[in-house]
Order: sequence, then structure tokens, then C-alpha cells
Amino acid sequence: MVSEKVPYEYLNTPCVLLDLDLLDANIREMTDCASDAGVQLRPHTKVHQSAWIARRQLEAGACGIEVGIIEQAEAMAHQGLHDIVVGHPFVGEHKLATLKRIASNPRNQVWLVADMVEHALGYAAVARGVGRELPVLLKIDTGGIRRYGVPPGEPAVKVAAELTRIQGIHLAGVYGHEHGAENTEEGLSSKAFEDATTLCDTARAIRNAGMAIDHVSVGASPTFRWTCRFIKEGKFPEITEIHPGNCVIGDIGYMMNGGNRRESCAVTVLTSVMSVSHDAYAVLDAGIKTFGADSLIAKRDTSDFFWEGMPSYGSVQGRSDLWLGRLNAEGSCIYYRGSGGRLSLGERLEIVPNNATLVINIHEKLYGVRSGIVERMIDVTGRGVGS
Repeated sequence: MVSEKVPYEYLNTPCVLLDLDLLDANIREMTDCASDAGVQLRPHTKVHQSAWIARRQLEAGACGIEVGIIEQAEAMAHQGLHDIVVGHPFVGEHKLATLKRIASNPRNQVWLVADMVEHALGYAAVARGVGRELPVLLKIDTGGIRRYGVPPGEPAVKVAAELTRIQGIHLAGVYGHEHGAENTEEGLSSKAFEDATTLCDTARAIRNAGMAIDHVSVGASPTFRWTCRFIKEGKFPEITEIHPGNCVIGDIGYMMNGGNRRESCAVTVLTSVMSVSHDAYAVLDAGIKTFGADSLIAKRDTSDFFWEGMPSYGSVQGRSDLWLGRLNAEGSCIYYRGSGGRLSLGERLEIVPNNATLVINIHEKLYGVRSGIVERMIDVTGRGVGS
């Protein structure tokens, strides 16, 4: 028998829903937190990749936006978003050609991040070619993520001095990103304080060496609330911007890292039950091509991470007794692990994904919903751009 429970019956599944009330609340929290601290907010858009959402963030009070890669900056600039920090360094003729197209438009204010002189040399060649000077932020390795960044202190001062000698760019400041905090109030607070201290100490050292930088940028979804608290208390007057990102959307991965609460996750996958022929599980019409395949395996030591040897690929709204334990390319198996009752053929579920970044990047549009009604379709501006 086909279930009569058919929410959003006019939508084909699988598809991605964005709860606009939750989005608005998350934007308000992020904006109010920064405003209350007296620091500028530049939200990272790498998760939602949407010019429409970015504009809502700007309308709420953000000073500009941040993207991860230069190709995403071009996609956003084409949509009329002109003040953009590119968070990842880059090299190569194709990426520099993209920078040239962006920088050739005088309306675009693009901030570039470097952790090597070679990055800055490429940026500077483009800047000279278009007849303007481009601001560069020196990426500082704060120790958590071990990805980009120069060591803080004297090594950073040395690289900063080399950057100031390159014609075509100007060293505008330093940039850091907190990562690796333990998801406890003490762990998040400590990481926020530690990294803010590192960035501010490094900024002062660069200034003491005679370089006039005026930009100090920190922030991540798990720690930005504590960073704002410390700034409000007057502890880090050097910080000018914060750049949290994912907490405006939320997912299970960031929840486990302290970036958002389960109830504030704004994106869900709407999926339908395609088969109930087995006693142990039902089959859904959403698989790897919908969810991605992030099992959050790095969190495998977390209590209840596995059930019957399987990790979970998402959390079902209103059904904690269901376990999304296996993904195939275009379908998945959701297992019964309690007494919540069997699913019906055609029944629809909303599932908070483990990794909203993957989900959104796979889909062309999001369906903005409010109180059970689709209010608007939202284009994913940066879908597949640069990936």
C-alpha cells in the first residue's frame, strides 16, 4: 500500500529543502553576534554557494563575503557580489586568468590569501597587467588543520617583509582559521582564545617590524561565538573581521564539531521510500549522487558512531529509530533499529545530511520552504564551479 504521507507532493525526489525560518534565524545569530562585539562579519559562502543567500547575509549587515577558491569568486562577482575574500591560495595560468577577469572589473574588490611569496608573485603580475594594486592577506597556520599557512611569529614577519617588496600587491593583513577544537564549551573557548592570541601577536609583530597592516581576520563556525565574546570583552582589539560559514546552514558534521545545534540545521534532503520488501530495512531513492558519501569516519571514536557495524550518513527528522546505514549510487538502505514502526511505500522523509557542502554542490537548486510550503527556488550559483 502506498503511504498517504506525501509532504511537498508537487516536488520530485530526491531534492534539497532549505528551511527559510531557520536560515533567517542563523543569519540573525551570526550577524548579531558580530555586531554586538563591534567586529565586521564576512561570512564564508563555501557551503551554500548561493548568491541569493549571500545577498541576504549582506542585507543583514555583513561587510562582504568569502569564498574558498578563485572560480567561486568569479561566479559570485557575475551575480553582483563585488567585495570578496578568496580564502585559498592559488597558482597556475588558468586560475590567474580567472583572477585577471575579476580584477579587470574595477567594481570588484578581491582580497587574496597567500602563504608563499610565489603566490603573491602570480597575483602581482595580474595586478600590474590590469593596472591596479591588489590586497593580499598572509595566511597564518594556527596549528589545527595543518593545511595552508606560515608559522606565526618571526617566520610570518619574514614572509610579510618579502611581500611588501612586490610591486602590484599590498600586504593588507593576516588571516587565520580555527580548526580542531574539542566540542566542549571549554575546548571551543580555549581554541578561540588561543588562535585569536596567535593572530593578534603576529599582527603586532609585523607592525613592530615597520609594516602597516590593518586587517586581522579569524573565525570558524565552531569558535566564532567565543571569538565574538572575547572581542566584546576587549581582549583582542586588533581583530577586524570574522569569517564563519557553515553555521548559517548546519549539518551533522559541524554539529559534532560544535558549529551548530541539531535543531538549527536548515538543509534537509527530501527522499521517498521506493521499496519495503525487506523486514530489516527500506530502500530510499537518494544515494551517493544525492548525499555525497561522507560517513564522518574521523569521528568513529564517538559514542554510538556505529550501529550494527554501519556508520550513519544522515539524521532522519522525527525518526531517531531509523538508521541511514548504506548508500548506493542512486539509492540507500535505511534500517529499523527501534519500535517506531515500518515505513510505507511512497512515504517521504527529510534527512539532515552529514555534509551539507557535498549535498548542495551536487544540486542545481534548493527549494526554500517555510511552514511546509515552497516559497522560492534558489539557484546554487557555484555548483560544480572549480570542482
